[in-house]
Amino acid sequence: MDWLQVFVLSVVQGITEFLPVSSSAHLILVPVFFDWPDQGLYFDVALHVGSLIAVLLYFRDEIGAMIRGFVRSITTRTLDADGKLAWAIVLGTIPVGLAGLLLKDVVSSYARSPHWIAWGVIVFGLLLGWADWKFRGERTERDMTWKDVAIIGCAQALALFPGTSRSGITLTAALMVGMSREAAARFSFLLSIPVIVLAGGLEAIEIVRQPQAIDWMPVLAGIAISGVTAYACIHYFLAFIRRMGVQVFVAYRIVLGIILLSMF
Repeated sequence: MDWLQVFVLSVVQGITEFLPVSSSAHLILVPVFFDWPDQGLYFDVALHVGSLIAVLLYFRDEIGAMIRGFVRSITTRTLDADGKLAWAIVLGTIPVGLAGLLLKDVVSSYARSPHWIAWGVIVFGLLLGWADWKFRGERTERDMTWKDVAIIGCAQALALFPGTSRSGITLTAALMVGMSREAAARFSFLLSIPVIVLAGGLEAIEIVRQPQAIDWMPVLAGIAISGVTAYACIHYFLAFIRRMGVQVFVAYRIVLGIILLSMF
């Protein structure tokens, strides 16, 4: 890879990982548009590490409180609000973890074409817009029931298919159970932490199985650029969604999908 490819892919990952527009779709499509060689599995892992560092730093206070609440729930058998939120993230990750193990080969074989991505971008974009218009409420992530957690967790499993968007589908499900936009976004961000860890871990295993020479300068640059971009994206997205909602992202997805269908 040249440095322009490193920079562009890192910024794209940092921006799209937490926006409801599908980061996997953009990382697949950008090299296609620019006729770039595949960036390689190790670079994808590096970009996800950057995104993970960003969300851990941004929500460091909430994560610390949840860890303490989680430990208390085990040691003292008492479940406070922080402990419940921690358990919600653990339980909400199980469906996507199971789906990833069962469907990984199917998804990688049949669902990475621009045509399928285009339909995923459009259909799930429209679903997000409908959920925001029809079901949006005022509940926070601390008001969720276990049924809400199950719905959001099962919805997250659909993100295995490129074009769906993990943040987009979890945001959609959270809005459908009556959460506010900002609360839905916050829970989606927190729910991304174990998913990024699991996905990165699986990709790291593949790298170990198929060892290759690694150029560490692009890797480290990718981590830094995607991390800084992702941190800024989280901050400004929370402010934006509170004031403006999600319809601009719905419109973007529809336009992107139509362009893709006309090109491929």
